[in-house]
Amino acid sequence: MAVFNLRAYDDHEEVVFCRDKESGLSAIISIHSTALGPAVGGCRMWEYNSDEGALIDALRLSRGMSYKNALAGLKMGGGKSVIIGNSKTMKSEALFEAFGNFVNNLNGQYYTAEDVGITPNDMAIVNRKTDYVLGLEGKSGDPSPVTAYGVYKGMKAAVKHKHGRDDLEGIKVAVQGVGHVGYYLCEHLKNEGAELFVTDINKESIDRVVQNLGATEIDKDDIYSQDIDIYAPCALGATINDVTLPKLQCSIVAGAANNQLAEDRHGEILKQKGILYAPDYVINAGGIINVSFETGGATYDKQKALDKVDEIYGTLLEIFEAAEKEGKTTNVVADELARRRIAEAK
Repeated sequence: MAVFNLRAYDDHEEVVFCRDKESGLSAIISIHSTALGPAVGGCRMWEYNSDEGALIDALRLSRGMSYKNALAGLKMGGGKSVIIGNSKTMKSEALFEAFGNFVNNLNGQYYTAEDVGITPNDMAIVNRKTDYVLGLEGKSGDPSPVTAYGVYKGMKAAVKHKHGRDDLEGIKVAVQGVGHVGYYLCEHLKNEGAELFVTDINKESIDRVVQNLGATEIDKDDIYSQDIDIYAPCALGATINDVTLPKLQCSIVAGAANNQLAEDRHGEILKQKGILYAPDYVINAGGIINVSFETGGATYDKQKALDKVDEIYGTLLEIFEAAEKEGKTTNVVADELARRRIAEAK
């Protein structure tokens, strides 16, 4: 596997391959940058089709965390970890303790937290072996509600820029993925009078949001072609691709998923179609902003965290306006701004 030749490799500082035979742990820790501070990013557990697929995901996600933390104004660099395996059948205390040992061996270069397939209880087990864990119960806790709040504020910024409106009353939103973050997002949208169309691979998740929030269920393959205002990808990434782009009928793409564009060029296609794209790592930064208030020895203050998340609104407006003025895509403008902040820190 040629790490340095992969397209996803972006002068990453360090990539650690972790293997513990006894517990069955196979994991990758990717540190993109520590220029702004220690690398911080969640741990994802997923049944990847190949080791290379896991590596590419870790590389892309860790770079995204560098950019996310930079644009959120946090004194943190970017990192990410992936555990290769089925999160429903392969979890064990030994596995997470082994992972904790690998994190601890990095001596604070990388702080981990929960991500897809990982729960706060899993992170509590990791915490037995290392102090370099964020988002634990009793501190900032589950980041999902705060991530959702940030996405909601980001949607409002996108609607303000695209349609000149300050509210979401009657705005039609298609939410792809209504798990933790997606459900909390739907609550915010419902409370402001938005019309919800939802899909998920989990029928129970769909039923919950349909019954509780009056959403309309949409088949997972039909979510892209809905006549709506906002498409909100809130599951896994790369759902903006060559297959889905021709189907999109929305005017805005704004959601919680990481790496929403399968390739950077898809941002240009969105622009050509007149669709405003809220760069994923800007709009979904609420969770990492929340856990950042655990660092530095200060007592966690939820209101201060939410006040900081509110800044996502202004950051996105700045990016939208710069992209329009410079004739660039929003993802390119966001990347340039993030790289500039990281370079200045170096």
